[in-house]
Amino acid sequence: MYKVYDTKITRNNGFKVLMFINTILFDLNPLKLMDCFKNCIRFLNFVDEQKPMSNSIVIIPTYNERENVQLMTDAVLALEEAFDILFVDDNSPDGTAALISNIIAAHPGRVHVINRPGKLGLGTAYITGFKWAISKDYAYIFEMDCDFSHDPADLIRLKKACVDGAELAIGSRYCKGGKIENWPFSRWLLSYFANLYVRLVLWIGVHDSTAGFKCYTNKALRSINLDIIHFKGYAFQICMKYAVRKHRLKITEVPITFKDRIYGESKMSTGIFKEALIGVWKMRTMKL
Repeated sequence: MYKVYDTKITRNNGFKVLMFINTILFDLNPLKLMDCFKNCIRFLNFVDEQKPMSNSIVIIPTYNERENVQLMTDAVLALEEAFDILFVDDNSPDGTAALISNIIAAHPGRVHVINRPGKLGLGTAYITGFKWAISKDYAYIFEMDCDFSHDPADLIRLKKACVDGAELAIGSRYCKGGKIENWPFSRWLLSYFANLYVRLVLWIGVHDSTAGFKCYTNKALRSINLDIIHFKGYAFQICMKYAVRKHRLKITEVPITFKDRIYGESKMSTGIFKEALIGVWKMRTMKL
């Protein structure tokens, strides 16, 4: 996140600023004065460019999300608080990566991408993003879907929960005030009882253990042994919350309204449910 100053350029422009001051005091030649003034402006602009844009990064895995990436970028960057974006694309056949490259060119320093060779799973995409964000020393690191089932405006509320003391803030559908829109009753029933099952097995103390809209502090992610987490779907989301709980870090649930996607196709599969069903028992013995 933090850029390294080019000391040669800084020193050179700093010298020119001193010459500008000298010109004002001792040489009122209009041409020299104008030239020195321009150099002063360039120096100030250079220094301003070195400032980090944000202490927050939103990690968004993508696979065939061409219809959503531009809309999501616009929504996040339009927020009152500054949030950078890291897309992790799994070689989307629909050209998502090429579109992201164009977005990066339009927003240098604010939007980033990690291109992976193929579809390697949601969990590994987030782990890759977490390690990148930690290396850049972001203070607040978010998970968010690209399909607008998570409202970008809620990023501000999740961050505030962490600023106020939580190490993990969860955008929750099942805590007081949370709700779901546009889901068939059968899917809601499956999700609700899946969360109940997780609470009974892990005693995790979280209403929405499968939620994928979250804010971690840098401290929380550094505390977790990310290298041993290989789950890909819901099991990954459960495992990350369980890991934070095992490290006795504070977890807060923030009520959100979850909406089913409008564009693109769901990545849900039977395998994802099976992984979670069995995975919660494996988590009990993992050294997270």
